[in-house]
Amino acid sequence: MSSPSTPLPQPEQADGASPDVASSDAGAASAPASLADGRARRLDPRYVACARIGEGIFAAVVLVSGALGLTFLALAREPNACRLVFLGLVLLAGVGLAAGAAWFHPPLKYTRSTWRLTSFGLEIRRGVWFRHWISVPRARVQHTDVERGPLARRFGLATLVVHTAGQQDSEVRLEGLAHETALAIRDHLLAGGAETAPAEGDGA
Repeated sequence: MSSPSTPLPQPEQADGASPDVASSDAGAASAPASLADGRARRLDPRYVACARIGEGIFAAVVLVSGALGLTFLALAREPNACRLVFLGLVLLAGVGLAAGAAWFHPPLKYTRSTWRLTSFGLEIRRGVWFRHWISVPRARVQHTDVERGPLARRFGLATLVVHTAGQQDSEVRLEGLAHETALAIRDHLLAGGAETAPAEGDGA
């Protein structure tokens, strides 16, 4: 999803400043002001391993369900060697595709996702096949959430959910952040006095 809003103003860089993308784990526990420098940052590197495990678990559940369904279809009629071989090949192909997607998709998503924070708001660029540019001005932020599932807690990660005024992009999600970074971005976006939902692990 992309936003038609005006892109956030680019900060001025000193002569010789490097435009390279910074990793979000650098200064993750710093004050919000240190993140609002307009530099493009990547997701936390731990996101790749976390996403691989998560997508692998999802693929395994889908494949087990598919295997049970194919087994039921094979046994529902009179056993046929050709049918069993065909169903077995379909299952093997599904296993290969699911394993490949779970292994290669997370690093692609990591390298194709960046975010930057300025005094005007949050900007996100992401998308493996189709690029999306999302601009969230601070003036439109209504409230935020910081979500952490079991895997995310294990890797020290969190997902920032920003709820904004308006219909398009009314909920913007930024996953793969260090927990401290997600809290810092949340505090910066809500510095104007917007409502915030308590996040699990705050003050821990």
